[in-house]
Amino acid sequence: MLAAIPFPNLSPNIFSISLFGMEFALRWYAMAYIAGIVIGWRIIVAALRRPALWSKDTSPFSPEQAEDLLTWIVVGVILGGRLGYVFFYQPAYYLQNPLEIPAIWTGGMSFHGGFLGVVLLAYVWTRRNKVALWPLADSLAIAVPPALLLGRVSNFINAELWGRPTDAAWGVIFPGEAAQACEGIIGACARHPSQLYEAAFEGLILGAFLLYLAFRRGLLRRQGAATGIFLAGYGMARFAVEFVRQPDAQFVTLNNPLGLAWQVNGYGLTMGQFLSLPMILVGLFLIRRALR
Repeated sequence: MLAAIPFPNLSPNIFSISLFGMEFALRWYAMAYIAGIVIGWRIIVAALRRPALWSKDTSPFSPEQAEDLLTWIVVGVILGGRLGYVFFYQPAYYLQNPLEIPAIWTGGMSFHGGFLGVVLLAYVWTRRNKVALWPLADSLAIAVPPALLLGRVSNFINAELWGRPTDAAWGVIFPGEAAQACEGIIGACARHPSQLYEAAFEGLILGAFLLYLAFRRGLLRRQGAATGIFLAGYGMARFAVEFVRQPDAQFVTLNNPLGLAWQVNGYGLTMGQFLSLPMILVGLFLIRRALR
């Protein structure tokens, strides 16, 4: 490698304490979930307190209802994220080890699964509270990117979900045997910091764009538009970053070094790209529908 950035001395734990011979730690990843959900909730409340942002100058539900919604979203993220990882990425392993499915503290969460979990429980919540579906979906769309930003940064801190080997000057030398197992490379192996790419595109840029349109350009008055922009924006960002992101190990074989989950004659899609395609298509459809 001509140039590379050594991985900084970062601990995955914010702090840890020992009690009764056991170690308890608050991890950056857990804090990212907590902070992201709280920030998203406050964004929704801020939008609800400005009726002029919404269709017919009327907020679709109350800030008090948003607090109740928060509990449903947390459950949807955790259950959907875990089950999505189990069924999308390692179904064979968990079929043989079903007792490990609830062990979320060992790692393994899927954004696409969490997204589906939130969609399902949010729909049930709208039915129970007699709230229109699309304004709720739009409020969630502008609230999610901060959580994505924090989650991807915590992935970087944890030195996980890194990218493919690279000789770019901004390549990062991640620690660990798996990160340094780069075929054909002698010495330190630098990889794309794909977590930071995703943090920038899925979180910072997409989030800032949605907030600007929602609070300054009347986006929320067009029902479904914010949802469409989020779905298409996230899907395209994730699809693009997958080209430099290291695929999950279970998909990589001698005959499939790129880790493609679906392929024909060596060309295909990673699992992340395959799951992002429906998001892009649905998102574009919603944008077109909202702009009619």
